[in-house]
Parts: sequence; C-alpha cells; structure tokens
Amino acid sequence: MQSYIEKILRAKVYDVAVETPLDFAPSLSTRLNNAVYLKREDLQPVFSFKLRGAYNKIASLTEEERAKGVIAASAGNHAQGVALSAKKLGIKALIVMPNTTPEIKVNSVKARGAETILFGDSYDEAYEHAKQIALEKDMTFVHPYDDADVIAGQGTIAMEILRQKNDAINAIFVPVGGGGLIAGIAVYIKFVRPEIKIIGVEPEDSNCLQQALSAKRRVVLKQVGLFADGVAVKQIGKEPFRLAHHYVDEVITVSTDEICAAIKDIFDDTRSIAEPAGALSVAGLKKYVDIKQVTGETLIAIESGANVNFDRLRYVAERSLVGEHREILLAVSIPEIPGSFLKFCKLLGGRSLTEFNYRYFDSAMAQVFVGISSSGKESDRAQLISQLQEQGFPVTDMTTNELAKEHIRYMVGGHAPCQLGEVIYSLQFPERPNALLNFLTALGGSWNISMFHYRNHGAAFGKVLMGVQMPKSDRKAFQHCLGALGFNYCEESSNPAYRLFVGGSEQTCPPA
Repeated sequence: MQSYIEKILRAKVYDVAVETPLDFAPSLSTRLNNAVYLKREDLQPVFSFKLRGAYNKIASLTEEERAKGVIAASAGNHAQGVALSAKKLGIKALIVMPNTTPEIKVNSVKARGAETILFGDSYDEAYEHAKQIALEKDMTFVHPYDDADVIAGQGTIAMEILRQKNDAINAIFVPVGGGGLIAGIAVYIKFVRPEIKIIGVEPEDSNCLQQALSAKRRVVLKQVGLFADGVAVKQIGKEPFRLAHHYVDEVITVSTDEICAAIKDIFDDTRSIAEPAGALSVAGLKKYVDIKQVTGETLIAIESGANVNFDRLRYVAERSLVGEHREILLAVSIPEIPGSFLKFCKLLGGRSLTEFNYRYFDSAMAQVFVGISSSGKESDRAQLISQLQEQGFPVTDMTTNELAKEHIRYMVGGHAPCQLGEVIYSLQFPERPNALLNFLTALGGSWNISMFHYRNHGAAFGKVLMGVQMPKSDRKAFQHCLGALGFNYCEESSNPAYRLFVGGSEQTCPPA
C-alpha cells in the first residue's frame, strides 16, 4: 500500500489531465433521499479517466523505452489516452483496434497523431495482435489496466475526491472492467479514509471481478456482454485483483436496462450524456440504495466516460423506461369477442399504454404484446399482473425477457402459417463490412433460414434473431459452425416470446 500511495502522490497526470469537478446531483439526491455526487471524469480532454493512467505510464518510461515507441490495444478510451499522451511527449504511438471499432473512435485516435491498425472482431484479438507486434518491432507495450503506473494514475481520482469532499463520505461506487480504476481508487481511499466503502459495479453479463472474488482466484468468463463495451473484459487484471481482494468492500451487478436508466439520470442532472460504462456506477449506486434501504448518506459515483456513439441513444431511450421500472411489458391473452379489449383497457385505470401490438391469428383468443406505464415501484408490476389474472386475462410477464425487448416487440405481426421445423437462435453479429455475406457463405446451402431479424444499437456488435430449418441431428453441426465463426449465441426455441408471437401454428406444413 505504501508504495502505491507514493506513486499516486507523485503521478504526473496533470501535464495533460485536469482535476475534474465533484458535482452534486440534485434530482438523484432528492429521489434517493441521499446526497449523491458525481465525479465528472467525462470532462477530461479525451472524455474519459483513461488519460490519467496512460500518461502516468508513458511519462515514467526511460529514454530507451520512449525511443522504441509505444503500442497499445484498445477499442476506444485507452487508445485516445495513449495517443494524446504520446503526442504530448513526442513519442511514436501505434494502436491496434478491433475491426468493429466505430469510425468516429478510429478517427479520434488518428487525429491525436497515433497510427492505427484494425485487427480482429474483439479486444482480446486486438490485444494478442498488439503483443505480437510489440515483440516483433521491439516497442513498449502500454497495458490498459494491469500495470502499477497505470493504476497509480487512476488513483489520483481518489486523491481529488478527498480534497473536494473532506467531510463524511459513506461509499464510493466505481465501474469495473479490467480493474485498474477501482484498484487505484481503493488503495488510496483505504489508506487515508478506511471507513469509506469501495463498491465495484459491473454489468450482469461481464462480472469478472465479482466472480473472481467469489472464487478467490481470477477466472476467465466464457463470454461477455457488449452493451457496456468499455468494461467488456473476460478476466480481471492480475495486479488489480490482488489489490481489490484486500481493499474492495463489495461488488454489485446491474442490467442493461438499469444502465440505460442511469444514463438518463445523469442527463437529467447534468445535461451530459454518459457512455454505458460511464453510467455504470450510478446504476450500481441506485441498486445499492434500493437493496440496503439507506437514507441520509453521502454517496459518490465515478462518471467515468462519455465516448458514446450518437446512434446508440435510440436504444438507450427505449430501454431506460424499463430500467426505471416505469414500463411493464406483458403478453396478454384476450378473448376474440366484442368488448374484450374495452374491458382490458378499463382494468388499467389511469395507466397509459406505451405500446400495443396485435395481429389476428386465432378465432378464440388474441395474443397482444402490450407496454403499460408504471409508477416506478417494482411492486407495481406484480400488482397489475395479479389484477389482470383475477379478471380472467392470462398474462406472461415479458419485462425481463431479453428476446422480447430486443426483437419480438418489433416483429409482432403474425405467426408462421404452420410448423416449420425451425430452431431459433439469438446471436451477436459483428458490425463490419461483409459480415452478413461471410456468415451466409460459412453456412453454405446446408440449412434454410426461415426468419431473420437484425437490431443495431450503435455498438461494435448488433443483435440477430434467426430461425433455421433443420432436423435435430443437425443442431450440433450448426452450433459448431457458429462457434467456428466466433459468434456468441443462445438457442431460443422455447422462449415464450417467440412461441406466443412469431412461432408456427399447430398445423403441419405440406411437403415441399
């Protein structure tokens, strides 16, 4: 701990970074009945805290290491931090970025004087390629989080917080990817103010620190969610885990919907737009307050970045209502008789309909996909479902059904005319040229695609729902093909959203 405190105190970050404000969040504070503050790392020159660690590392290099040039792997924030730091110090920089990196981020790195190479479809592939180039060209590799100087650079955030808020602080919430940020903050806070809780926040589908702490060793996740791409890391860093094991109090995980709601919360209080990873800590803070039922405390969230593509905002807006518990999504069976829809609407009382999708299919019962406004209380959903069921309306709750929210709500329009013998898969599709063509070429002519729905939410990967006609004996071969292409996939044939709204009817299809 002592050596890290010295490194943090001597960190050279302010040659390029700025001391960011600790802003009071009035709306969040009032709603949560706690004093909430946001540490505004989105206001750094590269719109992210990553500049601190990158510059501190590069500034600490020897003349011999600087002369070799620096190389890094990143899909965004670390890349910009390394590029700006190298430019400031007059050092050659090469950044390896995945092919799926949005053009705006590639151009931003180039504008700061770095050379870029696009390689692979993920950070892991870009990282391995960068390490290989570093060996071949004898360049100095700058790791995004598993490095003592990088960790110390991020730790300067904690130093600023304690200087800006020198009275009571109950907890600091920190987003976690590879762990460099939380390691730097935790080691400094626990040295100076050990009574302050350090709480890590991770997406539910990228919780590498939580799983590592539970297992008491680092683990490698089979796959990670990509919505909060800034923290989509399969394994916590070795040195960050060592520090987190000693100095982090707990880890909270949050859903995509909760992250989207947090982006809206930050906008409401600051009129700034955080990236998903940047809003992660606010989502965790809100969940902590809800679970622990704390009031009157002082809580600080690290708003870690704002490098978000504009076209992602549509997706964020769509999902934020569910994340705030202000929209309930239901599949409701309504009798196909006059007056039944009127009866259903009367049961809703003063609630507004946010969505209503229906297509005639069965002469006896209608299946409707409906969005209904909610008070914001989690208990409201259960009360509404119980009320509808008591009045004879069978209900299937779709509020937490990812397939329903990603695809089915945009596809409601009719079932297949008969049983197609199709198997349903959801998968992540890389956003790069010829991705669809390469995918179809790999499948060849072996299987017929009976359904295909694509949703882009402005990230490196889009979401696809597809139906493929095949006998059961072919499933392993098909899944092997998906695995060979490197796609993350999940079979959804039994998902109620699919069966209720777009699956085939009971009628058997005639032979071809």
